[in-house]
Amino acid sequence: MDYKEIQNLIKLINNSNLAEFKMKDGDFRLTIRTKEYQKFINAPAQAAAPVVVSPPPVAVQQEPQVQNTAAAPAQAAPEKSEAKEVKKELLEIKSPIVGTFYRASGPDKEPYVKIGDNIDVGTVVCIVEAMKLFNEIESEVKGKIVDVLVEDATPVEYDQVLFLVDPKG
Repeated sequence: MDYKEIQNLIKLINNSNLAEFKMKDGDFRLTIRTKEYQKFINAPAQAAAPVVVSPPPVAVQQEPQVQNTAAAPAQAAPEKSEAKEVKKELLEIKSPIVGTFYRASGPDKEPYVKIGDNIDVGTVVCIVEAMKLFNEIESEVKGKIVDVLVEDATPVEYDQVLFLVDPKG
């Protein structure tokens, strides 16, 4: 990232409501904190909790699977604990930057990876567009793609989980 790009990024962040922005690109790391950051840090814990804690979107998708019988609560608990155990074994591919997530290099192109694909370290899995720059995101893990957690052409945050990977796959 050159000096001009960093200046443009600072201007963009100052015009937003962001409190903090972090970016990592190889050995290059950038952290920008705005006036909002101090307000966030000094805010009472009750005010900060709703902003920090948010339910994962996966849990919403699992809810309809629960049966409406009297025995359902007893059966649902083991299923949820099994799902958590499976999730603990999965590796995450996270977004290293804030931007717009794209699964393919163009609207008429095939996605870089699909559910069921085996990937190696260094495999390009998606693109994140930030400030008109298209950044190829490479996998830092090896395994099988088991879930894509972000819809194509939607905004993503820094450190947001994009893919779940089974290392045993």
